[in-house]
Amino acid sequence: MSQDRALTALVVPCYNESARLRPGQFLDFLGRHPEVHLLLVDDGSRDETWAMLEEIRAREPQRIVTLRMEQNRGKAEAVRQGVLKVLEGGPSQGGSFGLVGYWDADLSTPLSTLPLFLEVFAERPDCRLVMGSRVRLLGRRIVRRPLRHYLGRVFSTFASLSLDLPVYDTQCGAKLFRADDDLRAVFSSSFSDPWLFDVEILSRFRALWGPEAENRIVELPLPVWEDVGGSKIRLRDGFRAGLSLAMIWLRRMRSEGRPTGSV
Repeated sequence: MSQDRALTALVVPCYNESARLRPGQFLDFLGRHPEVHLLLVDDGSRDETWAMLEEIRAREPQRIVTLRMEQNRGKAEAVRQGVLKVLEGGPSQGGSFGLVGYWDADLSTPLSTLPLFLEVFAERPDCRLVMGSRVRLLGRRIVRRPLRHYLGRVFSTFASLSLDLPVYDTQCGAKLFRADDDLRAVFSSSFSDPWLFDVEILSRFRALWGPEAENRIVELPLPVWEDVGGSKIRLRDGFRAGLSLAMIWLRRMRSEGRPTGSV
């Protein structure tokens, strides 16, 4: 199987998503892309999410697996458990996965952009991670509320400084990884923050690869991204975000043997 047709698994974390889930879009996409499988994770939802996920699975049981977490443990753990399940051998019915990623359940990043991610892996054998990036450019449709956009830019600037990586957008919920031992190592232990785990993933890769991380991670400007609404992140989470970034920076300084007073 060629790399651009590598068997691919997408983990979709869901928490109280019954009002935003669009089953038809998932199923239509699978119909056009036989190399893609889905692992739908219910993170202890209290609405009808689990029933909806089971209905979706029943329509394509050979390529969709559901995973139910009895208690809400946050997006980070839902994604981590899903990725580990894929790496352990599920949900494929036809061989091991070459690529595994996670995708927001609201499809703010349309599934139709996934082939663009696959093209990067096909063109860049050295690439280990492709990240969707919400860059507002002419000819692209990136729809974000202004306040969230500007706060996101501030956050990304500090995240880039904390990681010592020139990253533009750490928080886009569309990421695809090469399934290998490094990915297994990155996801082997729980993340410290349920929402900022994207930054922690980059931090762990940075620790594994050092400066080579810049050559193994690719940010892909998305052609389309639209804020669907109903986000569970609130402005007060910004204070916790700042603390989490500081802790990531401190861990990096210590791992590199540098005094924490340095920049």
